[in-house]
Amino acid sequence: MLSVSNLCVSYGAIRATRGISFEVPDGQLVSLVGANGAGKSSTLNAIGGLVRPQQGEIRLGGKAVTGRPAYSLVRLGISLVPEGRMVAAGLTVQENLLQCRQRRRCTAANFQIELDRVFGLFPKLYERRTQKAGSLSGGEQQMLAISRALVTQPRVLMLDEPSMGLAPALVDAVFGVILAIHDSGQTILMVEQNVELALESSDYMLVLQRGEIAAQGTPAELRGTGDLITAFMG
Repeated sequence: MLSVSNLCVSYGAIRATRGISFEVPDGQLVSLVGANGAGKSSTLNAIGGLVRPQQGEIRLGGKAVTGRPAYSLVRLGISLVPEGRMVAAGLTVQENLLQCRQRRRCTAANFQIELDRVFGLFPKLYERRTQKAGSLSGGEQQMLAISRALVTQPRVLMLDEPSMGLAPALVDAVFGVILAIHDSGQTILMVEQNVELALESSDYMLVLQRGEIAAQGTPAELRGTGDLITAFMG
């Protein structure tokens, strides 16, 4: 579904990724893990069109999409739930979601089907649909950010640190929905700092260290090695 080849992302003289290559098969949940500054978010931002790669190629379903702007990639089927959620605080929950209809260019009836789907996944959002997004709890804002991506009907859903800043009970609730979405067949590329969550939820994992892939494999393969400890602790 998604293929990344020789991806290099730089910020001036700082090299965030150093020629990494990987694939995300259709229907799989692939996680990027590693210490802060390993290049995880830079990878997602390059795939999602928020930063332009210095080098490399990104392909979606075999089609080259490298360097396209974010709004174009959403229409093609790549949706990013960014670190920090970044919901429109002054808009209501429903207004945040309705903004995505313009990106999709779909009919009101078809879009309502997507709204019903995400409200079914996150009943609390339905209860708060007329409430300003800025007044929601951190967990509810994360639910809204995920819902905002889902209503675009992504071929690849990218999640950047979905557990960050959430209370343990809310982490369980959010990841329960992520796993349900994955079980429905959704292809997911996820950055997650909580390595245990990544191990429990992923089909395949990539361990990033200093902008390079230091190790990769299934959770079972990586759990029995020292690669994860090395990546996080040095």
